[in-house]
Amino acid sequence: MTREVGLVLIVAGAAVVAVGLLVVTGALGWFGNLPGDLRYERDDGSVRVYVPLASMLVVSVVLSVLLTLLRRLF
Repeated sequence: MTREVGLVLIVAGAAVVAVGLLVVTGALGWFGNLPGDLRYERDDGSVRVYVPLASMLVVSVVLSVLLTLLRRLF
């Protein structure tokens, strides 16, 4: 493995730790409850369907921007 791959793994690990800390502290409590996220629950509780459309759109945009920036820097 080259040095660049090692650095990418370190940065990715730090990002995972940062997101984990945000989840533990409750800073990401809004995520998954956006207006475009679809939920369906039957009254008796036997069926639950959750489709996080807006949340996944936010994740896609953020990752696209970050990867574009990283590609331009390296």
